[in-house]
Amino acid sequence: MSMSQIHPRLAIFAAMIACCASFVTAADWPQFLGPTRNGISTETGLIKTWPTDGPPEVWRQVGGGGMSGVAIADGQAITLVQRDDKQLAVALDAQTGKTKWETELAPFYKNQMGNGPRGTPAVADGSVYVFTGEGILAALNAKTGALDWKTNAVKQNGGRVADYGMACSPLVVGDNVIVTVGAEGATVVAYNRKSGDVAWKSLGSDPAGYSSPTVLTVAGKQQLIAFTGASAIGVEPLSGKLLWKHPYKTAYECNIATPLLVDGDVFISSGENHGSVLLNIKPSGKSFAISEVWASNGGGAVMRNEWQTSVLLDGYFYGLDNVGSAGPVTNLVCVEARTGKGVWRKPRFGKSNLTYADGKLFLTTMKGELVVVAASPKGFDELGRVKVMGMTRQAPALANGRIYVRDEKDIICFDVRAK
Repeated sequence: MSMSQIHPRLAIFAAMIACCASFVTAADWPQFLGPTRNGISTETGLIKTWPTDGPPEVWRQVGGGGMSGVAIADGQAITLVQRDDKQLAVALDAQTGKTKWETELAPFYKNQMGNGPRGTPAVADGSVYVFTGEGILAALNAKTGALDWKTNAVKQNGGRVADYGMACSPLVVGDNVIVTVGAEGATVVAYNRKSGDVAWKSLGSDPAGYSSPTVLTVAGKQQLIAFTGASAIGVEPLSGKLLWKHPYKTAYECNIATPLLVDGDVFISSGENHGSVLLNIKPSGKSFAISEVWASNGGGAVMRNEWQTSVLLDGYFYGLDNVGSAGPVTNLVCVEARTGKGVWRKPRFGKSNLTYADGKLFLTTMKGELVVVAASPKGFDELGRVKVMGMTRQAPALANGRIYVRDEKDIICFDVRAK
């Protein structure tokens, strides 16, 4: 896939950064779902022929338990782990895997769906922002790991910890860092990045769910789009004013995937046998009118993202469709974004997470496999598959020709540059 084909998505992000903090270099992966928070990397020159034994392993370092992804910024690989009865932020040298610093954030976090922290760090302007399993939000110095401030966002706002742990990955917007809290009168909360003081609270009473918010250009203006445990909502990103709300209730409040932009419309998808919908949001007086461009819900839905955010490429979604209520069957599918029409389906591909780069989908499966698939609406074409680690739930992070993954024990770096 050429760079020219990806430019429309980058144009959207260029507009977004007017109110967002500057994020390191274009080759970094400084937050959840990458630089544009949509699972897409613009890197090219990556591996074309997949070796039988997989790409070369550059380094492997002991990490720890948890479900946090890896953020890559300013030469460091940063993630959250659980080890020695503590939740820790860990920074490794991205080239060598050598530990740069470790910072204790909170005590051991235990949960029936897996122990340890869930959210992926966000790195911006020399600071690292993290969110623990019980909802402690903290800011650290990116070079030293020194703690600048921390607060228990859930307790502070009178909320409750989500049944399966607080899974929101922090989002940096302007002077604030934003997380979904799910408390009464504080569905989404923004904190001043320097002081840690509350900057605004978005009114509402939705439970938190497990999705991470994003900023999208909707109805001609930048909006913070959050997918709570009960709704998709649009919020004014600098004030917290609630602009619109679309109910989307899922069993166990399991709205997890991050919303995506499709030609100005908003795509949301959930598992638990729920489905997907593409929403059109238009100004209507002093408010907004919401309509469904298409919807595909229930047992025959075209896409049911259990926890994985799809990627949108040239008018097509590539994503994971989970069958049943958190069941073991997950298909890899391609769906026409404007119509919801299914294009192709690879049955029983396996529970996975995916990242796009250079015409390919890079996937990690829960079995610990690293898989590469051609990103094409013409049909399913698997280019390689190799087991490289234990169970994992994180999508690969891709930066500077390297892929970074982790399981419940290790953090691992692979060289995926074409030779």
